[in-house]
Amino acid sequence: MDTTTTRPAPFENARGKLGFGCMRLPQLEDKTVDLPAFTEMVDAFLDGGLNYFDTARPYLSGNSEPALAAALTSRHDRSEYVLADKLSPSSFTRGDEVRPLLEDQLRACGVDYFDYYLMHSQGMGNYPKFRECRAYEQAFEARDAGLVRHVGLSFHSSAAFLDQILTENPDVEFVQLQLNYLDYESGVIQGRLCCEVAAAHGKPVIVMEPVKGGRLVNLPPEAADALAAAGPGSPASYALRFAAGLPGVEMVLSGMGSMDMVRDNVSTFSPLRPLSEAELAAVRHAAEVLRGQSVIDCTACRYCVDGCPKKINIPDLFSCLNAKRAYNEDSAGFYYKAVHTGHGHGLASECVGCGRCEAACPQHLPIRQLLKDVAAEFETEGAE
Repeated sequence: MDTTTTRPAPFENARGKLGFGCMRLPQLEDKTVDLPAFTEMVDAFLDGGLNYFDTARPYLSGNSEPALAAALTSRHDRSEYVLADKLSPSSFTRGDEVRPLLEDQLRACGVDYFDYYLMHSQGMGNYPKFRECRAYEQAFEARDAGLVRHVGLSFHSSAAFLDQILTENPDVEFVQLQLNYLDYESGVIQGRLCCEVAAAHGKPVIVMEPVKGGRLVNLPPEAADALAAAGPGSPASYALRFAAGLPGVEMVLSGMGSMDMVRDNVSTFSPLRPLSEAELAAVRHAAEVLRGQSVIDCTACRYCVDGCPKKINIPDLFSCLNAKRAYNEDSAGFYYKAVHTGHGHGLASECVGCGRCEAACPQHLPIRQLLKDVAAEFETEGAE
């Protein structure tokens, strides 16, 4: 049955341009979600006139979906929010697992349908699997059955490969891209080029990683001072406003882990002001400062950790090395030991070189070599 004429356009029911990303929720010591804190954040976000929530099965080791059921869907009418979930490559191996997985995700989230369902983290490494399992076709079938309202994809690869996917799957309705002022002109991330491909195919864009895993929030002094001199607003607000102002962008996701983040982000979009020429110049200067730092461009998405046979806590180890390199923090060595001591995590030197982490990394980082750098910094004799 052709439902094109009755299906609302993507984002028609979304209020505002800010989405609540549920990958970095507040957690308790046992790594479960702090539900009272998250519930308060959900209510504040809705009270701010916004309603877009984004999750995925692997987020927070499987705890994100049930947390949304507890804090959002069981407490608010279905008309009060829109919800996005994803078909993650790590969550299925065969084609006959796709539909049951979707139905289980609906149960976990406590809803009868998803407003948005994304083919997750698409790239050259996993796209063939999605094709072989008819994942796109099954998502469109679920849309026709009323289990999904809109089908899209999140993407981590070259602009040319995005063009291939959209050409082969013209029914895809939107694209989720990593876009921020540090990566926009990157030859690796290819943010601007991917935006141009999406526009050529007539697909609206959702932004992920607008603050690059926090790197555009915790700025070095020169970059922070440049933004402060340009006008009021937090470093996060500058990054979000930059992303929201890019052509074709309909939604900007922010992974929020505290009430302070919710308040600051909601304020930034109430109302959303485009960056002035002076603010854009300050943002460009901040990007130049950041590009001059010798740090690892890890966003702490943690996709690399799940498949590691030695359970190496890669993002936290990279954070220690970044603290040492960028800020010369004397405590970095202490925190390096704390990351793995008593938690069952392997040392950087215990990497077996299997490459699973690199295959999963959206930033295309040479993780195996970087772990050798970490080990050389913190595991050599005399390292603090």
